[in-house]
Amino acid sequence: MSRPIELWYWPTPNGWKISIALEEMGLPYVVRPVNIGAGEQFSPEFQAISPNGRMPAIIDPDGPGGEPLSIFESGAILQYLGVKSGQFYPSDPRGKVEVDQWLFWQVGGLGPMAGQTHHFRQYAPAMIHDQRQIAYGVRRYTNETHRLYGVMERRLQDRDYLAGEYSIADMAAWPWVLPGLQGQNMEDFPKLAAWLARVGARPAVRKGRAFLEELRGNAGGSGKDAEAARRILFGQRAHKT
Repeated sequence: MSRPIELWYWPTPNGWKISIALEEMGLPYVVRPVNIGAGEQFSPEFQAISPNGRMPAIIDPDGPGGEPLSIFESGAILQYLGVKSGQFYPSDPRGKVEVDQWLFWQVGGLGPMAGQTHHFRQYAPAMIHDQRQIAYGVRRYTNETHRLYGVMERRLQDRDYLAGEYSIADMAAWPWVLPGLQGQNMEDFPKLAAWLARVGARPAVRKGRAFLEELRGNAGGSGKDAEAARRILFGQRAHKT
């Protein structure tokens, strides 16, 4: 039996991508919590496997050639797990490209833009007293998230999933579609709403999404703990070696 994959994780959209994938693929894994609100992502131990200081990351003790392999960046992890398991990631070139382009679309577009929407709508109001200073950021990223929802809406007009068959591309995008936090009205996007429900009804998705949810804090809230988390999450600069 394969030794379990180590998942370095915290319950956020990027973390959910990998917990969902591991559940869908039935790969054995153990979780190493990385409390990003407490700064654990900047520990030497974690940065040894994730130089960017961002979770998720994995260590596969049974990597290629039977040797351990560590991987950071959620897109790279999803591709690796898809190949390792032989599931949700086509082996034929055309199918693979179809999945890859939507995976990279999420990694380079939906995730960062929705993340900025979260920042300006949830966190910045607790950090900046004059709300006029953040109005442009709120409008800019809420509109861009609306545009990206529209991309998915058009894509899903004639198919159930982003790449045709359910794949790692859907696992990557689904956690980032959070209309209530992103100022979006799903009545504008009926096909996307149906996809959101369709993916969310999968047992492995529900399980992966719920994993360690009780540890998830609220960095947009009030109080000293939330203030400290915001300083850690949003105040980092480069460290000289």
